[in-house]
This record gives sequence, C-alpha cells and structure tokens, in this order.
Amino acid sequence: MGTHRVGPKVRVGQSLFVATVILLATAVGAQPLGHEYEFEAAPIRKGEKPVIPLDTSDPSYNAWRKLRDLSKDPKREPGILNLQKYEFGMSYNAMPTFFNAPVAMSPEDLAASKVDVALIGAVPDMGTGMRGAAHGPNAVRNSQVYGGYGARQPHMHTMVDPLQDLVVADFGNAPIDIMSTERSVHAIRSFVRSAAEVESEPGKHVIPIIVGGDHSLMYPDVAALTDVYGKGNVGVVHFDAHYDAGKYMMGHLISHGMPVYRLIEEGLVPGKNFIQVGLRGYYPDEESFEWMREQGFRYHTMAEIEERGFKAVMDDVVKEAKDGPEYLFVSFDIDTLDPAFVVGTGTPEPGGLTPREAFPIVRRLCAESNVVGFELVELAPMLDPTYASALNANRIIKECMTGIAMRKKGLTEPHYLSPLTKTDGRPD
Repeated sequence: MGTHRVGPKVRVGQSLFVATVILLATAVGAQPLGHEYEFEAAPIRKGEKPVIPLDTSDPSYNAWRKLRDLSKDPKREPGILNLQKYEFGMSYNAMPTFFNAPVAMSPEDLAASKVDVALIGAVPDMGTGMRGAAHGPNAVRNSQVYGGYGARQPHMHTMVDPLQDLVVADFGNAPIDIMSTERSVHAIRSFVRSAAEVESEPGKHVIPIIVGGDHSLMYPDVAALTDVYGKGNVGVVHFDAHYDAGKYMMGHLISHGMPVYRLIEEGLVPGKNFIQVGLRGYYPDEESFEWMREQGFRYHTMAEIEERGFKAVMDDVVKEAKDGPEYLFVSFDIDTLDPAFVVGTGTPEPGGLTPREAFPIVRRLCAESNVVGFELVELAPMLDPTYASALNANRIIKECMTGIAMRKKGLTEPHYLSPLTKTDGRPD
C-alpha cells in the first residue's frame, strides 16, 4: 500500500493514535483549536470535495425542523398550559417540565399569558469532543431532587419566589439536526428569536433562558437576540473555564470552542462588549490573550480571582456589565464550576468557582442589569453517576430567574439580601 504525505510520512494503515501523536509532535505543541495558528492548509487532492453533499431528495432532509401542525389539535384559546394534575405536589410526582412550569406551544401562547421567561431546551452535541450535552435539558427538567410545586418557595437570601413572581413557561426544545451543528444553528436561532421577539407587554419582551446542549449554542442564542435588539446592542457576560474564541476546527466554522469568534467576526457583538469570567487551565495561550486585548475584551481569570478575592472581582463584573449596551446576555458554561461540584461536563477543569461564588454573581447580574437572555450549557449528565451536576445546573438557572424576579419587583440595589434572613434581628 502506498503512502500520502500529511506533514511527516504517515501510512494510511497506521493506527489513528500513532498518526495523531506524530502530527501533534510536528506542530511543536501548537493548539489546533486556536485562531492564532496561521499554518498552511492541507492540500485537497484533485477531484476531492471538502464535504460530502447531503441528499436533498431524502424525505427526512428537513423533517427535524418541521413544526407539527397545531391547527389539527382541539381548538383552544391561546395561553400557557398547566400539565400537572394536582394543585400541589412533589416534583418527582409531576410531569417533567422545567421547574414544573406550564408549557407554551407557540409564540401566541407566550403573548396571551404575558410570559416573562420562556425556558427552552436546545441539544446540539456534535460541537464538542466529549458527547452527552444533548441530555442536559431533560436532566434539568428532572433535577428537582426534593421540593415541589404549587406552594410558595422563596429564595432564602432574597425572599423572592421566581415561580410566583414571574410568569414562566417551558417553551419546549429547539429543532436539531443531530448530525450537523452547522445546519442546526440556523434553526435554533430562529426558534429562540420566535420567543424573544414576543412582547409580554408594550416595550417588554419575553426573556429566553436556553438550556443546552454544547457551547456552540452561544452563537445562535446571541444572534437571535441581536435580531430582536440590533447588532452591537447586546453585551455578553461569558462564564467559562475556556475562552471559546477559536478560529479553526478542521474546516468547520462553528463548534463549542468557536462561538465568541463567530459573533465578533460577523459583527454581531464587538469585543468591547464581551466580559469573560473564570478562565483557567492550559488554554488559551499568550497570542490569544493578546488578540482578546486587541478586541477590547474585559476578562477576569481565576488567577485574578485568586489574587484579588472573588467579592472584588464580582463587584467589577457587575459594574462592567452596566458599562456597555442597554441589553445583556449571560452565557454560563457549567464547567465554570469546579469539577468537585460538576463532574458531568465534557471539558472539566479543576480550580474553578464554587457554587457559593457563582450563585450570587448570576443573581446580581440578572437583578442589577437589563438581562434579555441567559443560557446554561455543557451539562452532560451521563458523565456524573450522581445527581449533583444537574442539581447545581438547576440552581444556576434558578438564581438567574430569582434575579429577574427581583428586578421586576424593583429590588435592584447592589447585592440585595432580605433583612429577614441575613441576620436574626437581635441587637448587636
């Protein structure tokens, strides 16, 4: 059997592992996901096509994004639907929706019920090397280990109950081509936009909270909000162990490590409107940080948090979130948390935030800033033999909802805490 050259000589029959080691060694430690490596592209042989074309005559070609014809259902007035049989009950005896909330089948349902928050599942899972994030939304739907529904359950720090003080609906899952991230992102963008463009009251739009799914979601989720609020009008606070601004991924333009670059490249969010929190580990490198500085990023690494303390950094992040566009999107990669608390994620990195650090900053951002969208991504529940990862994901989302409810009630002072619960009221 002959050979063909890809860098060093690698025989076609040679093991993939050995070939990969040889190629990586040749790259002299280069990180292939980064935008900073402008190496020569591999040649395409005569007659070779860069992709295998899809069979557009296949009757299932677009079946995955064709909505069911709701006109065939029994006639009803628009509005959200409560699927629970009982007025009150435990979550594990309930139909599994996000936080046991009613469901909305259409944007008309959202509008008719004046929904404040629409929870959306989105399950792209091919943009990452470690699969499993497709099961994130349903894990969150089933993550209420204890507790129930139908009774007031306020957040103890604030004495605000987001499920009573907001109108919340499960808007179902966005469409997904399970074989293609590239095809899926356009349909996800359209689905998220269909919720975000609904006005619950004049001048006030539904806030989508998207549960993933891998971090390629950030691209369609933020793009959908710029469709509603305008290019350059939405800032992003991005919690992550990784900077996710890679430029190259074997010819693909989107993966879970590339959404930030895509948003900047397409002019949807300028670099100066990105704030990153929690970066650590072994990527990105020096040139990538220089690129971030050139773009005007504001970033807060774990090195800074360790140096200055989390409270000081949290105060800066909240202040910076207000120093930018009118509208804010928060992207929370669950690997921001230390893997001691979330082992169920595809790219765990030790040395991260604790829940006690992450919860208040998410709550504060959603209370003290004009948040118009939120996402939680990269939860891969089957990588965790316990329920802890899904439980912490549940709580991150609920902190956001609590913050949104606080803002609706006018509780927007810095780091508001209920006087009932921050002390026992005894004189000093």
